[in-house]
Amino acid sequence: MLIEAKDLIKEYISEDVKTAALSGVSFRIAEGEFVAIMGPSGSGKSTLMHIMSFLDRPSAGVYKFKGKSIDQLSDEALAKARNKDMGFVFQSYNLLPRTTVFDNVKLPLIYAGIKRGIADKLVKEALTRVGLAKRIHFKPNQLSGGEQQRVAIARALVNKPAVIFADEPTGNLDSKSGNSVMALLQDLNEQGHTIVLVTHEKYTSEHAERIIRLADGKLVADEKVSHRVRAREGQDLMK
Repeated sequence: MLIEAKDLIKEYISEDVKTAALSGVSFRIAEGEFVAIMGPSGSGKSTLMHIMSFLDRPSAGVYKFKGKSIDQLSDEALAKARNKDMGFVFQSYNLLPRTTVFDNVKLPLIYAGIKRGIADKLVKEALTRVGLAKRIHFKPNQLSGGEQQRVAIARALVNKPAVIFADEPTGNLDSKSGNSVMALLQDLNEQGHTIVLVTHEKYTSEHAERIIRLADGKLVADEKVSHRVRAREGQDLMK
């Protein structure tokens, strides 16, 4: 099993006031799944993603990745595992504005210490997979929002991670560009990539195979998508 969460609790304390962001959340995600974590603002979905992606630790409960508990790993080991095994796609793209598409995608490989020749080849492969092979020398401000998000997806792909976390990936995009990004994520999943999508939008979540629903820090549903939305290039993404 790739991801296992059991009775996850996350509490924040401010001025002696304890606030529970997660309250006993449990689930499992196998390799190759496309899972959406859905819930309104304040439901705990961002907190859960931070724990799942080693950006935070739970207050209680067990979180295992590839069979190993997060408690068994130091902060340094978590950082290394995050760079090696996890790719990230964010709503705001998080691209370096003065850096070329090629160098933006190359960043995770630089952090991993991959040799230049191998890294350059991996970058070109990733950009080809997202349809941006002819944009490698462009800067982010020369691209559309949809193209910038594709660069972010290429960056998430380049180190061949075990899982890609996509946090509201269509939030800043128009309907057509959003659909293009969801089509790409579905294609990547069909090629064997594990995708964890975080969203507050019901329609977007239905592009996944399975939806984990949160409310007030609790898991309220975990179900297969009965009528899955199939994204296709050129279509509009309904909001």
